Amino acid sequence: MTAARVLVVGLDPAKIQGWDPKPVQAAIARGRARFDDHDFEADWCLVALDENPEEAIVEALTSRDYGCVVIGGGIRSHEPLLELFEKVINLVRQHAPAAAIAFNSTPEDCADAALRWLR
Repeated sequence: MTAARVLVVGLDPAKIQGWDPKPVQAAIARGRARFDDHDFEADWCLVALDENPEEAIVEALTSRDYGCVVIGGGIRSHEPLLELFEKVINLVRQHAPAAAIAFNSTPEDCADAALRWLR
């Protein structure tokens, strides 16, 4: 039986202009596999900044019950995205008030971030 479901919210590396998304996509794939190692189900909401990210995040948050929402460093640590980061925190509080909020260091350690709050 699986534990609480996790939602990972981050930027879609394929939709960021001017750089090669393949290394980040590979890290995301490794991060997804780690959830299986820990018997957690995880959904990923990877958003594009020019495609109404708030709407996509609300849709993801309301699609299921989540025990934890992991917010990625692309949203959290890039200063020009501070306003989006604030919106994401408040969207989680509004649409998934029972979910813990966690922060990853890399796309590969999302499961570790969630485990700090679940089990």
